[in-house]
Amino acid sequence: MRWANSTNYSSTISFTNCRPRDRHSPVFLQFPGCIMLSSTLRSARISCAPFRPFSTGSSQIKKIGVLGAGQMGGGIAQVAAQNGFEVIMMDNSESSLTRSLKLMDSLMTKNIAKGKLTEDQKASTLSNIMTTTDINSFREVDIVVEAVSENPAVKHAIFTQLCGLTRPDTILASNTSSISITKIAAATRRPDKVIGMHFMNPVPVMKLVEIIPGLATSQATTDATLALAQQMGKTTTISRDMPGFMANRLLMPYINEAVQALLEGVGSRDDIDTTMKLGCNMPMGPLTLADFIGLDTCLSIMKILHSELGDSKYRPSPLLVKYVEAGWLGKKSGRGFYDYTQ
Repeated sequence: MRWANSTNYSSTISFTNCRPRDRHSPVFLQFPGCIMLSSTLRSARISCAPFRPFSTGSSQIKKIGVLGAGQMGGGIAQVAAQNGFEVIMMDNSESSLTRSLKLMDSLMTKNIAKGKLTEDQKASTLSNIMTTTDINSFREVDIVVEAVSENPAVKHAIFTQLCGLTRPDTILASNTSSISITKIAAATRRPDKVIGMHFMNPVPVMKLVEIIPGLATSQATTDATLALAQQMGKTTTISRDMPGFMANRLLMPYINEAVQALLEGVGSRDDIDTTMKLGCNMPMGPLTLADFIGLDTCLSIMKILHSELGDSKYRPSPLLVKYVEAGWLGKKSGRGFYDYTQ
């Protein structure tokens, strides 16, 4: 483990505490962070929320573990630390941890220039974050927020391990944007402590957190998670544990239909995006939005909606499938519906 401004780090992750059926599974923990963009995002410009001192309120959560140092995990860690929580951010990649801290520093520096943050507040936020490559560092946290890729097998293995190494009263939350919380909870021995905590991307900017109790999630766990999100300066909604929850149940079919319209020649790429921006007052066209989310993420969520709900209206557009097969994943790969290499 290391503080945000130090250089030492500990050993890599192991699966010694997994159930036998999971321990030998071919799980690869790359922790790129899953990406979710709300349709209310008004631009790709990122800024941090104003600093808010920590207030204990009714929640007893003081120490937060964040598993995954990608775009989502880093954003969650920053917002928690900015609001006074002690944060341990874990990833099996030291370079990902370093990159995440650099991004936080850059975002807060920009907010200082805009008068939204002070140097002392920035220093306090960074001092609240410790980073590590050792998952055993979560042994004494009050809650772990998992923020890794949308892969059910990976999440199940992680939650099995977390159940074995954290305290019995530790809440285990997933930032999944589509995978069943009930199924994730079934990989543990304490499903009453498992809950969905779906932050929107970019986390420092977007105000919403979707809270998703699973079938066995206790009311105490739900109440504590709601209180935590609110103490982090977020507005909360509660969704039933259904595929896609609320945000992606509405957003992803919209994006998928835009891709299908492009495939069928209903309109050009630019005309589809312009029609939705100027004709429906959307802040961003659906194809641009898909590029920012990541076309692989969009496809993954559409596959879950299609398989879980069984309705043909959720069938992923063949064009979306082809783009992902070609490695055209959107902004992060340099090419999607738009070219980002120039």
